[in-house]
Amino acid sequence: MNTLPIIAGFTDYLTNERHFSHYTARCYGADLRQYTEFIADEAGLEPNDAAELQAWNIASDQGTPGGHAETPVAATITPNTITRMVINATPDTIREFLEHLGGKDYSAATMARKIATLRSFYKWANRRGITRTNPMTAIRTPRQGKRLPKAISVEQIEKLLATPSDKDVLGMRDRAMLEVLYSTGIRVSELVGLNVEDLDESGEALRVRGKGKKERMVPLGTHALSAVARYAQLVRADPRYAQWWKDENRARPLFINKHGQRLSSRSVRRKLDKYLVQAGLDPDISPHTLRHSFATHLLDNGADLRSVQELLGHQSLSTTQIYTHLTTHRLHDAYNKAHPRAESA
Repeated sequence: MNTLPIIAGFTDYLTNERHFSHYTARCYGADLRQYTEFIADEAGLEPNDAAELQAWNIASDQGTPGGHAETPVAATITPNTITRMVINATPDTIREFLEHLGGKDYSAATMARKIATLRSFYKWANRRGITRTNPMTAIRTPRQGKRLPKAISVEQIEKLLATPSDKDVLGMRDRAMLEVLYSTGIRVSELVGLNVEDLDESGEALRVRGKGKKERMVPLGTHALSAVARYAQLVRADPRYAQWWKDENRARPLFINKHGQRLSSRSVRRKLDKYLVQAGLDPDISPHTLRHSFATHLLDNGADLRSVQELLGHQSLSTTQIYTHLTTHRLHDAYNKAHPRAESA
């Protein structure tokens, strides 16, 4: 089934108004396609592109942002369209879909994400007057056990950061990237979005564009700053990249590939995988593990939670509080191993 226009309308809202990343919007869209395919299969409907587009045009034209039209939008849409069935969905429709998902052995986290997608979708549709009610208000999200983020030790970090070569441009680039990830705790998407102009060498800081296009300044440690400076020095001395570095008339990505273009998040992951093998470290370590390690090591050494929240770019303090559970968990481990009166494991 092609993406329904109503789903495209929602994902456009996510990217254009909520400033979600294109990747996140695609994930929401994929969850909604699964939902609409279920509805279509249950009703025995085959999607008709022209009819679905007409249905969405009517819904988007007659919907009243912030309120509801006197005549329900669904009543004006041609019958036997998937769009109309989505708009007319009841809590029972949602429950049937969730029961259907329950037979697919999804993890609790995946199920929670799919429910969150539907919750966001119907909240959006209801606020725009496309639906008369929000069927998700009657649906409860199942509680999940707290998953502690994975962090690695300072010794493992040191071993990883020492692995890339510092003798050539691309090796030094990789060392600088890893140093920056651990020094600042930024997301890999934020790392590859950095431009040369975002580096404040005198202030020892980076300007980072985070989720929702919100900007924040993060301090850059001495080791990371030195690695970036060495990388920049090698770039300027290399005839393949020197002219690119000097061109101040365009956005210049800080971390580039061998063709002088902006590095992708996937490329950063591949580079990390290579160095994990070379260093003999756990291959499941990801760029996000460095972010978790950054936060955990700060809290282990006495940083306050509010400061860590700002450095990570978390909107809510509750998101950052997961790291306090991790540090407490580690304290309990240390206590149980060392104290003579502790309970044996």
